Amino acid sequence: MDDPINILVVDDDPAIREVLAEGLAEYGYRCDTAEDGRAALDRLRRAPCRLLISDVDMPRLDGVGLLREVKAAAFDTEVILLTGMHDLDTALQSMRLGASDYLTKPFHLEQVRLTVERVLERQRLVRENREHHERLEVRVKERTSELLRKTLEIEALFRRLDESYRVTLEALATALDARDAETLGHSARVAAYTVEVARRMGIREPDLTDVYRGALLHDVGKIGIPDAILRKPAKLTTTEWQEMRRHPEIGARMLRGIGFLEGAVPIVLGHQERYDGKGYPGRLKGEAIPLGARIFAVVDTLDAMTSDRPYRRALPYAAARAEIEKYSGTQFDPRVVEVFLAIPEDEWMRIHARVLDEMVERGARAA
Repeated sequence: MDDPINILVVDDDPAIREVLAEGLAEYGYRCDTAEDGRAALDRLRRAPCRLLISDVDMPRLDGVGLLREVKAAAFDTEVILLTGMHDLDTALQSMRLGASDYLTKPFHLEQVRLTVERVLERQRLVRENREHHERLEVRVKERTSELLRKTLEIEALFRRLDESYRVTLEALATALDARDAETLGHSARVAAYTVEVARRMGIREPDLTDVYRGALLHDVGKIGIPDAILRKPAKLTTTEWQEMRRHPEIGARMLRGIGFLEGAVPIVLGHQERYDGKGYPGRLKGEAIPLGARIFAVVDTLDAMTSDRPYRRALPYAAARAEIEKYSGTQFDPRVVEVFLAIPEDEWMRIHARVLDEMVERGARAA
């Protein structure tokens, strides 16, 4: 059975205190009394109660002052004021200050009972609503915390998966380059070069990763080119050259349908196009060529000219720069060339050294 509800009766008239306390006790409430507002506050601090019934006109601290103190102290206590007919304005003002209700003197105990029940019922509903909101807040915090934990787990998994993709693709690119001693390390370098220019041209993630993967796998289609053609030391015949020119389309077909590589397809397909429309396989012109492919064309020339070949030593950066500047507007996109030329030589050297270090590290891990 629930414990009786505590009610504090406050009045400077002992007779009224006694009548109210005894009458409410008969209705099942547990009552305490106080002779004025100060005494009531002392009682509340020692033993909080659910409901306070207070006279308005009292010495030391009147009912309105007591009401203010109760609300300021944030006691979880409802207040009913007792007032004479001539104090109705005061009672109404007290309602605006937070009183739950008021009773006029003289009063009937049945009227008091009904008022008390109404106030306590309203208090119960308010408490239940508050507790419901508190429980909801706790549940929301718990769910938010759980979602945050899951999000962090997914992000960590995504990073591991992305790293796995990267390592796998770099291993594939290295294997492709190994088919031709002339291009060993070429794919990793041009991928890094392409990303550097792309970033300076405003390309951001996730497009930047697509650009990197497209540049890294630009020659993946050469898997479909016979070694007799790919590694032929002499000049290719017209038929052999036509076969070699198929590698962008072969590479694009290989990557289509692989979800995380779909964004790389435009670069793989368009990396041999020329700005003037004389490239292949689509003879695309100008901005019809994907931006990543236009960037690749410039840095591919940089890497080809500054890397050793069996038939010549690597050329200096200045020679590659002059060549790229010379063919701006024909072979290369002028806007890409402008960004390329703004990057100092030592930055290209740092990228080249970093890629070499990464390749050595991967080789050491593989061994």
